[in-house]
Amino acid sequence: MTVTTTRMPAPEAVGRRAAQILDAMREHPGWERLNGSSMRYSSCWATFTGYPTVSEWSLERDAGPLLVEALRVLALKAAVYELTGGDEEKAELLVAAPVDEMVHAVLAQFTLMSRMQADLQVVFPHATELEDFGYTRGCVTDDYYAAAGWGEQPLRYWLDAAEVSRRLGILDAHYGPAGFGRGGRSHTITFDTEPTPAAV
Repeated sequence: MTVTTTRMPAPEAVGRRAAQILDAMREHPGWERLNGSSMRYSSCWATFTGYPTVSEWSLERDAGPLLVEALRVLALKAAVYELTGGDEEKAELLVAAPVDEMVHAVLAQFTLMSRMQADLQVVFPHATELEDFGYTRGCVTDDYYAAAGWGEQPLRYWLDAAEVSRRLGILDAHYGPAGFGRGGRSHTITFDTEPTPAAV
């Protein structure tokens, strides 16, 4: 891990570079495969604390827009990494929980992302130990996003950390009666009996 003492780069510089990176990704021959492969990762989207914080979450409706946001975040992080001389700490931008989940789905396409990095001579940094889940509206991530010219962030997915915490409390109240505890990190299910089918 490379961590330096650099300052955060200016939004204009990050936005301009991130837009260039995302455009280069779109022109890469692996772009369509990256999109398709990331969407097929849905069978592994079994988290309890990211996607489910989206109101009335639906894989069919929300996967596409979330993928767009994740790819933008990856371009922003790559731009910060490049402009800070490889500072992983600075590049680990604050990101809303649902969007961060989709970033993981994209990065799971390891071979394709490695090829894209090599071809574009760009690094898409991601360091789990540096992640901070304190995203708040108006932070530097939002400044960079706006400077890239991508318009308004969809607030359906760009949830403030306080709102995520509030929603997780509601989700935990639903998870508990089903036997799930600690935000889905434990359960009391023994698999001895068949569950009652859930109402659709």
